[in-house]
Amino acid sequence: MDLNPTPANPPEIELPLYQGVALADVVLVESAAAAAEACRVLLAEAVLGFDTEAKPTFAKGEVSTGPHLIQLATEERVYLFPVRPQMDYSGLRQILESPRILKAGFGLGSDLAQLRARLGIEAQGILDLSRALPGEKPKQTMGAKTAVARYLGQRMQKSKHITTSNWAHPRLNERQMLYAANDAQAALRVYRAALAEGHLPPV
Repeated sequence: MDLNPTPANPPEIELPLYQGVALADVVLVESAAAAAEACRVLLAEAVLGFDTEAKPTFAKGEVSTGPHLIQLATEERVYLFPVRPQMDYSGLRQILESPRILKAGFGLGSDLAQLRARLGIEAQGILDLSRALPGEKPKQTMGAKTAVARYLGQRMQKSKHITTSNWAHPRLNERQMLYAANDAQAALRVYRAALAEGHLPPV
């Protein structure tokens, strides 16, 4: 009998830090040419990591004007699309509205509502991992940090300072870019790990 058994779910603090995407593999899409190339790559994928970011609201009754950033991740790169008035959304719309391409992310309810309200995009092929993955209790949803610990064996840090930063700023800083990119790519990595364990149906 093992007198010092390894717990099935080790405390998160003991896990190694999540190894996220490198800044060199984050593409900030800021021109028509960059958007065309990004959409060409993304349209060739069967599954993408997906998330959006919005400038936070603080006043009571204030309505969000988000999304201000849309993130789509492959295994190799993450593409960040700032949402701006002059942006051509045709390629991005094609990806998000395609039922052929699975877009996996966490807690996507508000993301989808904002896409619909601000951009008129009716996203299809969406898999909300918070609801799809089995929680520890019936009807319990699973957040990104818990899922990364459970399926990747790593500890994902989320800075509240970055979470509540101004995502509508015309120049995102490196910390914002990495935060946003990791949110999307972590979802893709969790999806693949959960699929391998048989916790999700195949595409």
